[in-house]
Amino acid sequence: MVGVEIDMVVTESLKALELYEKIFDIKRVEVSNLPKGENEVIFTLYGVHFHMLDENPKFGLNAPNPERPNTIWFNILVPDIKETFSKAISLGCIEVQSVIDIPDYGVSNAIFTDAFGYQWMLHQIHKEVSHEERIRLWEEKKGL
Repeated sequence: MVGVEIDMVVTESLKALELYEKIFDIKRVEVSNLPKGENEVIFTLYGVHFHMLDENPKFGLNAPNPERPNTIWFNILVPDIKETFSKAISLGCIEVQSVIDIPDYGVSNAIFTDAFGYQWMLHQIHKEVSHEERIRLWEEKKGL
């Protein structure tokens, strides 16, 4: 078997799952129901496997927090960015960047941080723009 899985440590994986299910179309794969510090959750989001583990310093599993977020973030392409971003903010996530339309590149994006210290960048693609076209636009805007 082969594949890729994104692993992350959160303070409480069951609470994180509840939040993420209210924001995204999550599909549960495995969810344990053990004491805090022992739980793990595997879910898919648009076909990508995420594996969350409860924080457990005894095993070297330390979760980030909103004041000390990780330098990794998740970039999620969504069908309706305004709806998804609104859900996140209404559920207590912190706005980092509101929804911004970038028409030349054919996208909108936004960023929020959740209560577990992870940043989520949302994208909605309105039209496909080739890599070459994006580079040309970038160079034009830089004045090259």
